[in-house]
Amino acid sequence: MSRVGKKPIAVPAGVKVTVHPDRIEFEGKKGKLSTPLQPGITAALEGSSLVLSRADDSKTSRANHGLGRALAHNALVGVTEGYVKQLEIVGVGYKAKLDKGKLEISLGYSRPIVYDIPAGIEITAEKPTLLTVKGIDRQKVGQVADDIKSLRIPDPYKQKGVRYLGERLIKKERKAGVTGA
Repeated sequence: MSRVGKKPIAVPAGVKVTVHPDRIEFEGKKGKLSTPLQPGITAALEGSSLVLSRADDSKTSRANHGLGRALAHNALVGVTEGYVKQLEIVGVGYKAKLDKGKLEISLGYSRPIVYDIPAGIEITAEKPTLLTVKGIDRQKVGQVADDIKSLRIPDPYKQKGVRYLGERLIKKERKAGVTGA
């Protein structure tokens, strides 16, 4: 049996869970999310815990069992606590500012980049060089943070660019045949 799939999910007080044949809906203080149930996977609410089970032991059913449980747990954490990713901008003159639902980032290009903030995501600029991405959907928060990071991936030589807070980069040495500088 799937080790991830067989673990029950504890549902805290204040969270409403509705089980449908094809999806599970979660409603909490932060908002409302829905996760799909793959074919052959069923969900049941037993007391204050959510239990997922599968119909057979085929390879796809075993994989979907763990996937369904992980998606349900992520949605439950999202509606209760939410998800946060922090990005730091490193480089001379690199900065970001918020303006009416848009993020304007200066990353050394000829013009600043304007990034439209998607619905359900909140971005705050605590400092001009520190961004915080918040939301209830784990996948969406991670995707937005990665989109912002991909605007200027950190350079391995000078370490300039956008990176996750606390991300350790490996600095490369300059080329051996280069003289001067």
